[in-house]
Amino acid sequence: MSDDNAKSKHQSACESEGACLLGSFCFGDELELNRFDGLPFSSRYYKLLAERRTLPVWTLRRRLEDALVHAQIVLVCAHADAGRSTQIPQWCAELCLSAGYRYGTVVCTQHAEQRVVDLALRVADEMDVAVGHEVGYRIGRETCCCSDTVLRSAPLLSVFGVIAKTGSCYLSRTFEKICVLRYCTDDILLREMMSDPFLEHYGVIVIDQAHQRTVSTDLLLGLLKDVVAQRPELRVVVLAAPPLTDSLRNHFRRAPTLSLESPLSGQPNVVWSGGGKDYFYSALRLVLEIHRTREDGDVVVFLASEEEVNCAHDILQKEGSRLGAHLGQMLPTVLGPGRGGLGPPPDERGPGGKPRRVFLATRHAEDAWWPMDSVNFVVDCGVQKKMVYNPRIRANSEVLQSISRCQAELRRRLCGPAGKCFCLYAEDNQLPTRRSPQILESNITATVLFLKRMEIGGLAQCEFIDRPDPESLMQALEELDYLAALDDDGNLSEIGIIMSEIPLEPQLAKALLASCEFDCVSEMLTVAAMLSAPNCFLEPPPGMSHEASQCHRKFRHHKGDHLSLINVFNTFKRSQKDPYIREEQWCRDNFLDYSALRTAESIRAELTNTLNRIELPVSEPAFGSRENAANLKRALLAGFFMQVARDVDGSGNYLILAHKHVAQVHPRSGYGPYLNKLGLPEWVLFHEYTLAQNNCMRIVTEISPQVFTQTAPLYYFYNLPHSESKDILQHMLEPRATRENDKHKAGNLTDNSSSSSSSNVQSTDRCVIQ
Repeated sequence: MSDDNAKSKHQSACESEGACLLGSFCFGDELELNRFDGLPFSSRYYKLLAERRTLPVWTLRRRLEDALVHAQIVLVCAHADAGRSTQIPQWCAELCLSAGYRYGTVVCTQHAEQRVVDLALRVADEMDVAVGHEVGYRIGRETCCCSDTVLRSAPLLSVFGVIAKTGSCYLSRTFEKICVLRYCTDDILLREMMSDPFLEHYGVIVIDQAHQRTVSTDLLLGLLKDVVAQRPELRVVVLAAPPLTDSLRNHFRRAPTLSLESPLSGQPNVVWSGGGKDYFYSALRLVLEIHRTREDGDVVVFLASEEEVNCAHDILQKEGSRLGAHLGQMLPTVLGPGRGGLGPPPDERGPGGKPRRVFLATRHAEDAWWPMDSVNFVVDCGVQKKMVYNPRIRANSEVLQSISRCQAELRRRLCGPAGKCFCLYAEDNQLPTRRSPQILESNITATVLFLKRMEIGGLAQCEFIDRPDPESLMQALEELDYLAALDDDGNLSEIGIIMSEIPLEPQLAKALLASCEFDCVSEMLTVAAMLSAPNCFLEPPPGMSHEASQCHRKFRHHKGDHLSLINVFNTFKRSQKDPYIREEQWCRDNFLDYSALRTAESIRAELTNTLNRIELPVSEPAFGSRENAANLKRALLAGFFMQVARDVDGSGNYLILAHKHVAQVHPRSGYGPYLNKLGLPEWVLFHEYTLAQNNCMRIVTEISPQVFTQTAPLYYFYNLPHSESKDILQHMLEPRATRENDKHKAGNLTDNSSSSSSSNVQSTDRCVIQ
């Protein structure tokens, strides 16, 4: 009887409100409708909801909602496994929904593209909506978001059998199908700011992983302080792992801070040992010892670099096959920026029981958001390899650094309170208190170009958490000036504005622009895409080096490595058109990275669309002709004239003109087989130079010094340090300098004659008037 009374009251309420008041109709738990798409919840939604409510971050929900009402910026300090990356963006989406999306939707930034995709899929599953509609994502070469608003009506009768009539029509609710919550990389959000400086499409901006202190994150946190001042309705939520550093806290002085205590009930058992310089093999021996003990649980090993991770994978795979069957199977697995989470544990059991997974990772896997319940052991080497940029020589140096205390704590947490963490460094080792911001260790030329563009968009300044080094800033401005991206007043020139539109490094963007003049745009697009994608040449397995070099030799071009990259890409595209060739198998047979080539394919398509959008001409392919190769080298020199070297002794010792360092051609270059023979080019242009043990130049192409002097700006040569190579160039430049001086003098004479004639005219007129 009570049910009948409830139904009659509900029907009368609907009839009294009528269809005109449908917008205020409340769809709560009673009707079991999803407020985002208007469809009934599935049974999986309630299962996931029960799991979500057990997450530690749910204790902050009410405090976060209250903070967002009274403050524009809120800091949340919590670990990723507490649910911060999945739950807080959902609560912000509900906040925007309650406001009717008057101020925009929600965007949440991440560092790694794979993390963006994984989080979007997980959150869409928890919200019981479709990926690409209510929840979407956008990464470098892929967008999964609805572009238009789609209206959907959900008749109440068909869903619940509840009849609510207004006249003779069924009452229905119209739902706007929009992308309520979008995950993207921080680079993508910065690109959006170029066309929408105040991010007016968004009502809430969630900056996750702020403790990582990447260049893009620091830029966003600096610019958003200015954006918030211009938009009082905007809310910014900054998520970071504990402990919250003083630099972040001081940057947002008035922002409320919500801290979540560690959800772990206890600390893991930590075993300290001084690994020393031999930390790599010490870690691998420790993994094998753990496996021999036959204790349950997976293992996570933190190594210094991706190269060490791949090497450890091969070694453990080889050693694991030699272990006895009674110990069980050992499965080494690589965790990296381009890979997903741990994945489901293997179900099959062998003679030795359940297989043990050994996850090999670098610092990128420290702040894991996925459950790691199966992990019982962590091996921490305590060091990391980073590339630190030296502005004086315009090159990166490979540096082995100690991890910070925050990183050490994140790694120890992964094994849980009942696990063991083996730290391959002394307990009294003085670790740095915080991470070093990347903006202090990176080439900031592209950052300065972006900030110059933001000045045009209305954002006059960026309040950095840690200001870049003045020497790095001056080097960046000097490089932009060499590339003609700045005018005489230090503002962006027309070329600089176009360069900022192209999603490439400034030097590569300038080379692409120059290719429009030299009629080789199609080839330059391919070169730019291949240089921006990961290395397409795979490291051969042990014992297969000769076979790999034979396969790679088929793609070599005698005029340089840049042209060899075009050969690889064009051959890959032809293999796609052959119905009898499987692309992935073709890549494996030729020791090429299939994913890298697909990435290059996507980058090239994106760059082509960018050129079409800004109405720059795209020439027809002409690769293979001598004229096209010469024009391509001219275009490359227009952007990379600061990266030229000369063989000073004929034996492969190249002097880099910009800073007089001596380097060699990388053995895997097309010129590698000639390192110990005659035939190396005297003058070369290189794409990358790293200060490491071998000091090698990668991606090298022969150039003509005459073309070099014609392409680079004249004042660049005058600023070069003195060397024999500079004297050779100065001798070639004398006729050019003489011509330019003659033109300058002729221009002055013309100006003087015109001024004198005008004065004569004026004096004559004056006499006439008198």
